[in-house]
Amino acid sequence: MEREPGREGARRALGRLLQAVLASRGEANAVFDILAVLQSEDPEEIQEAIHTCSRLFGALLERGELFVGQLPPEDAVLAGSHGATRKYKIWMRHRYHSCRNCLGELLAHPTFRVKELALKTLMKFVQLEGAHPLEKPKWEGQYLFPRTLFRAVVGGLLSPEHDHSLLLSQFREYLEFDDIRYHVMQAASDAVAQVTSQHPEVSLAFWNNAFTLLSAVSLPRQERDISSFYVKHTEPSDTWKVAHLKEHRKTFQMMWLSFLKHKLPLSLYKKVLVTMHDTILPHLAQPTLMIDFLTEACDVGGAISLLALNGLFILIHTHNLEYPDFYQKLYGLLDPSIFHVKYRARFFHLADVFLSSSHLPAYLVAAFAKRLSRLALMAPPEALLMVLPFICNLLRRHPACRVLVHRPRGPELDADPYDPEEEDPAKSRALESCLWELQTLQQHYHPEVSRAASVISQALSVPEVSIAPLLELTAYEIFERDLKKKPSELVPLEFVPAQGLLGSREDACAQCFTLG
Repeated sequence: MEREPGREGARRALGRLLQAVLASRGEANAVFDILAVLQSEDPEEIQEAIHTCSRLFGALLERGELFVGQLPPEDAVLAGSHGATRKYKIWMRHRYHSCRNCLGELLAHPTFRVKELALKTLMKFVQLEGAHPLEKPKWEGQYLFPRTLFRAVVGGLLSPEHDHSLLLSQFREYLEFDDIRYHVMQAASDAVAQVTSQHPEVSLAFWNNAFTLLSAVSLPRQERDISSFYVKHTEPSDTWKVAHLKEHRKTFQMMWLSFLKHKLPLSLYKKVLVTMHDTILPHLAQPTLMIDFLTEACDVGGAISLLALNGLFILIHTHNLEYPDFYQKLYGLLDPSIFHVKYRARFFHLADVFLSSSHLPAYLVAAFAKRLSRLALMAPPEALLMVLPFICNLLRRHPACRVLVHRPRGPELDADPYDPEEEDPAKSRALESCLWELQTLQQHYHPEVSRAASVISQALSVPEVSIAPLLELTAYEIFERDLKKKPSELVPLEFVPAQGLLGSREDACAQCFTLG
């Protein structure tokens, strides 16, 4: 085919070929010229070819001019004694498959507009194949969906070589349809199994693509919400699995379990665990099946352990899971670094939730209060302004722990019985100790910290103090707040009062210099 240069020339040439093919079966070979433009090096010509293929095969599907049934090999059919119409339909069906393969390859094209257009065209074919199936139903009322084509689309999106995050964001619009969402979950499970079996070391690009797609799947809350289908059917049946929320939940569970059973990159562990409690666990058919993943994540340490404890906490309280080591794991996360990590605010928010129950044993709450008090001796002011009210709230919730600050007729202690090295809070002897650390912090150099620590010397008020406004507090905010104070509100921070302009007589400055 001779084409005029430029996009307009390609459009006119392809338009003439399209009209010829649709007008006469004798011009069917012009399809080869159209498909050849899909291999062009010019992105604009490729886009015109995609538009042409969309119109061509869309019309052929609607007109029923593609072979329906198990597709026989092309060479055997053309050499046989089949009728001309049958040969044409089989031949054109093979060309349609070639077009689909080319479009699948274009999902990895360097030009985003080409990738986006290829995706939209493939999804158009999904809709048309669903409305005009290319397979024969095995029984009356069978649910037909172009699974082979759709799995190829999902497989192209979950590329091991290319980052498809932007393309997947465009694909999210299709997940609003219940049938697309259902088949995405199935196809994603198959794609993960296939890639992990073929590649000993799976690339980070694949894991990121897979997580982006999986995390975009959100199930409806009620059965009646399943009513929007991308592929239109003349007579929907109540026997179809795609029409029932229970089946969606089973498939959703299978999808996530097939993904999480593999060793994930550390960055993905965090992303999964952040969304676990509100976007994954509520939609699982059996949430307790996540116990293995969450317990393994607990042993990783740091932020991952904390986030895993959040998921376990939900399973314990909502689904009656027994996990006796829960609070021991949380206790083990308390170390000096907790005041300096970027997830500090999330840690104390979750710890506040975990320790909110008034039914926790006194020895356990006392262990947390004592450990936090000991760590507070090494904490910066912005962390102290949050952790001191946190400790006081623990004492408010659990009156039995107030012996840590006031123990009438208690014995005199020569040494602190608390064992900071003990990993089990039940054996730490915290309840036998006292919070002398808070009294020490009453002498802190920063006046706000000193004031916050002094609360412990007074009768604790009944209502708790909300720590939410203090979770994100930074040193910069404290400094800016101090700058805005009036001189009458400032507290002198000099430890030794000044003795004159040059200091005391013993001062080195006074010994070397005199005022003239």
